Amino acid sequence: MERDNMVKSVGRALDIITLVSAKKGGLGVTEIAKHIDINKSSVYRILATLAQYGYIEQDTDTGRYKLGYKFLDISSKLLESIDLRSEARPYLLELERETNEVIHLVVWDQGEVVYIEKLEGNETLRMHSKVGKRAPMHCTSVGKAILAHLPINVVLEIIERKGLPMHTDKTITDKDEFLQELIKVKQRGYALDLEENEYGITCIAVPIFDHLGKVVASVSISGPTMRMTDERLEQLKVQMIAAGREISARLGYVNIV
Repeated sequence: MERDNMVKSVGRALDIITLVSAKKGGLGVTEIAKHIDINKSSVYRILATLAQYGYIEQDTDTGRYKLGYKFLDISSKLLESIDLRSEARPYLLELERETNEVIHLVVWDQGEVVYIEKLEGNETLRMHSKVGKRAPMHCTSVGKAILAHLPINVVLEIIERKGLPMHTDKTITDKDEFLQELIKVKQRGYALDLEENEYGITCIAVPIFDHLGKVVASVSISGPTMRMTDERLEQLKVQMIAAGREISARLGYVNIV
């Protein structure tokens, strides 16, 4: 019986936390009691306990209760413990299962992308990519997806340092044209590599954002150009944008727009 009461009290405390978190200005004891249908004395006891541990605090001016700063400490520890590869992997596996194509997950470092995960798919495709390898940003879909969301001064610095060397005759090597390409990428939410890095290979990529809203990675689907038709790319972009949002959400990103 005592155990049941304890479980019930914990449940009520969690209900109160959830309720208070939804109100920016906080809630009073009477409002809380009305919402969760328990008496005010019970609500007050729970609030007092939560306040003692820093999970709830009372506004001295209004008397209302709101979330305490303890949650910031906990959330920061959670965000620090999040591992990009492990959080992204279920979504990468789903993309591989649905498309049978090569799936890449990359991060960016010193003006280049670094492959941190590669799923081969069931279709035969020879690519130069492998986990741990670096690649240029300007001619890969993963690189363009990241560049499109970096500050312009960072983008210009990367272009100045790395240049826009030609990898195929479809590589964009003109700076103004490339900057216009990045604007398009940001507007539509995904980037394309139309044989710009390797002949015969077309890729589509989306950016991944962290809890601060900064672009930290990107994920792509790569396949032979003969399979990656305009029609198929139109279909894949929906899956990719959804996957990018879901992985970003796992990293703590909240898209307010």
